Amino acid sequence: MQVDLFDYDLPESLIAQTPLADRTASRLLTLDKRTGRIGHHRFEQLEQYLQAGDVLVLNDTRVIPARLFGVKADTGAKAEVLLLKPLEGDRWEALVRPAKRLKVGARLHFGGETGEQDSAPLLTATVESEGDMGSRVLQFSYKGIFNEILDRLGHMPLPPYIKEQLPEKERYQTVYAKHRGSAAAPTAGLHFTEEYLHRLEQKGIQLAYVTLHVGLGTFRPVSVENVEEHEMHKEYYEVSEKTAEVVNAARQKGGRVVAVGTTSARTLESAAREDGTLVSGKGWTGIFIYPGYPFRIVDALLTNFHLPKSTLLMLISALAGRERVLAAYKEAVEREYRFFSFGDAMFIY
Repeated sequence: MQVDLFDYDLPESLIAQTPLADRTASRLLTLDKRTGRIGHHRFEQLEQYLQAGDVLVLNDTRVIPARLFGVKADTGAKAEVLLLKPLEGDRWEALVRPAKRLKVGARLHFGGETGEQDSAPLLTATVESEGDMGSRVLQFSYKGIFNEILDRLGHMPLPPYIKEQLPEKERYQTVYAKHRGSAAAPTAGLHFTEEYLHRLEQKGIQLAYVTLHVGLGTFRPVSVENVEEHEMHKEYYEVSEKTAEVVNAARQKGGRVVAVGTTSARTLESAAREDGTLVSGKGWTGIFIYPGYPFRIVDALLTNFHLPKSTLLMLISALAGRERVLAAYKEAVEREYRFFSFGDAMFIY
C-alpha cells in the first residue's frame, strides 16, 4: 500500500494557529463509517451521537514543558532540546537541534550562559549517544527537583506548524490531564470542558481513562514509500483494572466503546485480546494501525484532522475506509474547517 494514497491538498490558511476561547465552540464533522454519510455540526452536538451505555475512553496523559532552549557549553551556540521519554536515572531520550553539531560528549547549559561573569546553569545535559531523526540520549545534572526546574525553564512543545505563541500553558492540556509524561497533547480531548463531560455522564455515558505518553511517533514522518515498511516508535501506556472492567462490561451489554483521540484508540487496541476483551496492564506499544487492521475494541472515534500521509490519517482510514475519509477531508477543506492540533473535530461512528 503506497503512502501517497493518503495525501490530500490543504491550504496553509486552514491550519489553526490558536485555540478557541471556548473549548466546546469548535465545529464537528461526523462520518458514518458504514455509509460514508457526512454531517456538519457544532462540537456540543456530539452528545446527539452518543447514547446511554456507551463508554467514552480518554487519555489522561499530561504534557510536560518538554522544549528547552539553551547553549553549547563550549561555544555558547544556541541549542534546542525536545524531551521525548525518561530513561533510567536522569537520562532522557530527546530530539535536539542542530543535531549535526551535537555529537556524543557535547554539553548543554540551560538557565545560564557560559562565561566567567555569568551565573551557573540550572540544568546541564551531556550527549551520551546518538539515534535517528536527530534523537539523542541525554544525561542531565542539576541541583533540586527536576520537574520543578523543567516547569521553570521549559516551554510547551507545540507542533512545528503552529507559529503563534501560546499565552496559557494549560490550553495545551486536556481538563482531565493527570499523569505527566507526554511530548504532545492528545488533542481530540482539548474540546472537552469539565461541564460538558459531566453533562455526558448525566446522560448515562460512562467515562474511562487510559494513559499513553505521546513520544517520537507523533513527530516522526513516514519516510518510506510503502505503508507496511514504516516502523512505529514505542510509547508507554497504562490500562487500569477499573477501565478494563468498565469497557468490558459496556461491550457485554451492547454499549459502544468510543475512543477520544488516536492515542486512546492505539492504547485500547494494544491491550486487546483477539476475543475483543480489554486487559489491564502497562508497557510499551509500537502498534501501527492502517487499512486492513481488524479493530477489536474501538467502535467509534472522536479525533481532530490529521496531516497528509501521516500514520494518524492511516489509522482513521482503517476505521472508516480511505476513500470515505478522504472524501470527508475534501468536504472539510471546502467548508474551511480548522485543521490539526487546535482545529475542529471529527466523529467517526
